[in-house]
Amino acid sequence: MTDKLQLFDGDLPVEQITNAWYDEFKNSNYGAIITFVGVVRDEDGIDGLSFDIYEPILNSWFDSWQKRANEKNAIVLMAHSRGDVLNHTSSYIAAVCSPKRRVALEMIDEFVEDFKQSAPIWKYDLKNGKRVYAEDRSTKISGAGLLS
Repeated sequence: MTDKLQLFDGDLPVEQITNAWYDEFKNSNYGAIITFVGVVRDEDGIDGLSFDIYEPILNSWFDSWQKRANEKNAIVLMAHSRGDVLNHTSSYIAAVCSPKRRVALEMIDEFVEDFKQSAPIWKYDLKNGKRVYAEDRSTKISGAGLLS
């Protein structure tokens, strides 16, 4: 059985991850498997992005989403990169599996938006061989104290 939260070093093997999720859950009587794949954009002269993750808070955040999904007979899945991810490759994949498409459509939107606001993942720009904290695109984590 696939871990519902997976972390990878470097860019994500998108087809491997999404195909594994589909193969595992297609016979589970879910009427919808909605997948979101985030791709690093080539903008502002960056060569890519780099990520640091605080796993204890990420696990707690993800578990709370899993409980929320389970209340609607759904599950959430997520994969994210640690370290460097070059432009035009993926650093983030999320999915919701649900018997009902409306639940999956609404939940994937809420999940991805909350991830951007609340997940303990710090983003850096890769520019000219250097890692530069992307403060202008970062959000403070509520209640994080020193981590914010």
